[in-house]
Amino acid sequence: MRFFHSFRAARWLRTTNLVLQAVLFVTFFVGLNYLASHYAWRFDLTQLRRHSLSAETKSYLARLGEPVRVIVTLAQEDEGDPDQAAIYRDVRGLLREYIYAADTAASGRIRVDYIDVYQRPREAEQLNLTANTVLFLSGEHGERRREVPLADLYRRRDKQRIAFLGEQAFTAAILDVSSPGQKKIYFLAGHGEMDPNAVDPVRGLSELRDALRQRNYALDMLDLARARAIPEDAAVVVSVGAQTRYESYEQETLRDYMTNRAGRMAVFFQPAINPTGLEELLHDWGVLADNVLVCDRGADGRADNGDLILSALAPPPATPLHPATQLLIENQLVLRFGSTRAARPNPARATDPGLAVTPLVATGATAWGEREYRRRLHTFNPASDLAGPLAVVTAAERVKANDLRFSVPVGRIVAFGNADFVANGRLRAGANAAIVFSTLNWLVDRDTLLNIPARPVERFQLALSHDRLRHLRYTLLFAVPGAAALLGLLVYWTRRK
Repeated sequence: MRFFHSFRAARWLRTTNLVLQAVLFVTFFVGLNYLASHYAWRFDLTQLRRHSLSAETKSYLARLGEPVRVIVTLAQEDEGDPDQAAIYRDVRGLLREYIYAADTAASGRIRVDYIDVYQRPREAEQLNLTANTVLFLSGEHGERRREVPLADLYRRRDKQRIAFLGEQAFTAAILDVSSPGQKKIYFLAGHGEMDPNAVDPVRGLSELRDALRQRNYALDMLDLARARAIPEDAAVVVSVGAQTRYESYEQETLRDYMTNRAGRMAVFFQPAINPTGLEELLHDWGVLADNVLVCDRGADGRADNGDLILSALAPPPATPLHPATQLLIENQLVLRFGSTRAARPNPARATDPGLAVTPLVATGATAWGEREYRRRLHTFNPASDLAGPLAVVTAAERVKANDLRFSVPVGRIVAFGNADFVANGRLRAGANAAIVFSTLNWLVDRDTLLNIPARPVERFQLALSHDRLRHLRYTLLFAVPGAAALLGLLVYWTRRK
């Protein structure tokens, strides 16, 4: 009997076949995992592309120069608060895409940590963390930082989330902290302005100073009487509560900075004082700063402590919201000012297509501008006083059209009719801090340079009437078990035959 026709040969062939099958099986899975780890493909099949970053964000991450640490202090998913759980899932899912994009771009410079400020208070105190925020850190010792609060992550309407703005906010924060340079704000001095280094609750701005530094702004003081020029690194020049008049050469220096250098400026007026000279500068920009005292005896115009209650002006339906007041309008927030003067668009200004003047905050219809504010009793005089509603915060922007058929901003200025709302004693009242930071972000183009669309918030709701709910209950209780029982009877009857 030949060997290949024997039982021994058959056993050897069967054993060899099994070994080869095992080797092929292992080789297949090893090779598949190798290809998956080195040549992976990801496809986002969701309708709104919620698991994909924009091409602009990916290009920025590919050129990320310094490592960025992201610290999330949002509450974990909580079944008792579905809205908070949805926010946490949105943020976590988006940051996961940032990590993957950075690893794919060979930069690998994004690290995300989730910290509960209540369970880890020591670490939260060291990093100066607050709850419900996303903090971006960069630099050798994390000196460059940018906080993205929860309110900046969503666009809201009637207090409902309608769009997720996380990618726009996160990409702007990453670009901000990873850039070695800082936006520098110069506070004017020498004319009784409020001091960023003072801790006084009425005239001090120490809380504003600390908050701006936490947002990666560099701050410095500027006395035009000594410097005679505005530094080249000035991103914004701020005048807060000047009490004496700026000299003519100081006004010309500011006018040259705003006109010839596409300057950015914020002016906070102190009401019921002599003119400061900045009124003429604002007049060139189509803004009229009336030396009047805003009074309001309406039920909704004054708080119990005497603060003036103000609301952001909503634009016409077809006009987009202004970045400085978008947060206030979407969340229906109000401002709390002390003594205030009017800062409104100049109704007598000549038509200039290159100048856009936008009133941002206004009083109610029951308010008026009292010209004889030194009188003890203030009453409305139709012959001399300004009838409400009155704009008390106005922004102006000069734009220049180019050959590519879009406009380039060449200068921006914002006039506030009040200065004490940014002082230590009032900064945290109402939405005072929100409008200050939003205005500065708009002035320095911090968030408007990104062309990243918002992601609509998907909402699914199953509406069942009482009858349909009862039918569904009976179907689950009787129809499904009955179908299984009927199938069992058919199998039994078939086998019996």
